[in-house]
Amino acid sequence: MSTHDGHDHDHGDGEPHPGMAGDASLGYYGTRYRAIEALLIEKGVCTLSEINAAAARQETRTPMDGARMIAHAWVDPEFKQRFISDPLAAMGELGYRLPDNVVDTPKITVLENDEDVHHLVVCTLCSCYPGTLLGAPPDWYKSLAYRSRAVKDPRGVMHEFGLDLADEIEVRVQDSTADLRYIVMPKRPAGTEDMSQEQLAQLITRDSMIGVSEALEPDRSPAA
Repeated sequence: MSTHDGHDHDHGDGEPHPGMAGDASLGYYGTRYRAIEALLIEKGVCTLSEINAAAARQETRTPMDGARMIAHAWVDPEFKQRFISDPLAAMGELGYRLPDNVVDTPKITVLENDEDVHHLVVCTLCSCYPGTLLGAPPDWYKSLAYRSRAVKDPRGVMHEFGLDLADEIEVRVQDSTADLRYIVMPKRPAGTEDMSQEQLAQLITRDSMIGVSEALEPDRSPAA
């Protein structure tokens, strides 16, 4: 069974793209980004230095940031509840530097997978993504093929990533927006009770935090 928690939304890319040159070689998305950037500066919403600072900060984020947060949640039930209720505040607890203006930072919702429900994240109109925890989105996440098929055939998409769920597990497709991003907390694999938090983080891949796969089994971790 699959459900799609979708909704109409009109928004831009939502995340800066560092290193883009101001010429025709940018293509559609690069040209659109530059136009939005110029408009924001013209309207006094932000300055070029603030945009560049946000871009530089974004480049420091990687999927391991999200993996470490989830691994900590796996081993600390009280932190897990705080992470689910307020992910940005929980990041601060672990020493992650938050954006200077948290009010304007997109809200992040943590979706916990369990034995009955599996979540899959998509942005059907562009590429909104929890960059604060995962860094830049992969190219396939931004593709039209994924954005359309994730809604119409989520199980087929997951199959192509090597994940086949039992029919009785409900698949919920969550549609990201400019103001609301999602990160999936995959199920903790069995047989990991004696693993350290850093070892657990190695099991949590970017794809499992999008929902197209599950966390790695212990014998498939990079350190195994």
